[in-house]
Amino acid sequence: MNLSQFPLTKPLANKFRESVSGDKDGKPAWVQSIAEGDDEGYFGPESAVWQVHGCIATIVGGIRALLLQACHPAPLAGVAEHSRYESDPLGRLAGTTRWLTITTFASTDVILREAARVNAMHSHVKGEYTNKSGERLAYQASDPRYLLWVHCAFTDSFLATHLALGYPIDKGADAYVSEWSKSAVALGLKDAPQSVAELNTVMDNFRKNELKADSKTEEVVRFILNPPFGRAGLVFYRMLANTAISTLTPNELQILGLKPRSKKWRIITRFFLQIFIAILGGQSPSQKVAIERCDRIKAKQSHQ
Repeated sequence: MNLSQFPLTKPLANKFRESVSGDKDGKPAWVQSIAEGDDEGYFGPESAVWQVHGCIATIVGGIRALLLQACHPAPLAGVAEHSRYESDPLGRLAGTTRWLTITTFASTDVILREAARVNAMHSHVKGEYTNKSGERLAYQASDPRYLLWVHCAFTDSFLATHLALGYPIDKGADAYVSEWSKSAVALGLKDAPQSVAELNTVMDNFRKNELKADSKTEEVVRFILNPPFGRAGLVFYRMLANTAISTLTPNELQILGLKPRSKKWRIITRFFLQIFIAILGGQSPSQKVAIERCDRIKAKQSHQ
């Protein structure tokens, strides 16, 4: 049964697609760029990255990543001073979705073009922050140390929520971490973790030496957990947020000023996400376009 065709569910699906991509059909103009090119891109249909990022669990991972990034005072200052999260929160979300989706599913040339766009934006994000020792330091979004934190926060979050919700990774978690490390190279990060063990080591180093609460932490966290959605949207969103919070470490919860959430939220969320997949009609438009491109490439190669 395709629930996406039911009159009562279609508005919900349209609103979700518009929130995360900027278009109610889930096909903003940039999606068409995924059809371009003559290679599978960095990953391809058989990759762990496609399996993880093509899963509905990424919407929980995205919430967790935003919360986790707020644990570091430098990127937090960048969000507070340079982001449009207050005036246009959904626009910022759509921008992040664009980079993630293109890097996952597009051809190599399109990925590099998108990375150049992101790098141009990062070149303007700079300022000062107070570190864990109380020192006032300069930061710039393109600094490899901050790129490493943001990359690891995304990787750790998508991996943690995917597994916590019980979704499989056929090639294993190490394959996902190793494959996704390639996404950071074009942004200027050359030493991203290559395995779960390496990822955990880097995360522990950040927790020990750099993560801390800041004067902006409470404000940003409150905004992440209370976006400007309608009443029904907020109920669904808070369920997802509770699941995301249930996967954070005690250290991260303390920094963010959050109380632990029961693991029962994961069971509840998994149930409703399965229904939501039916409402959305299965694969995302971006993944469908990517599959069509890969099929075209294979057909062309078979005739050569």
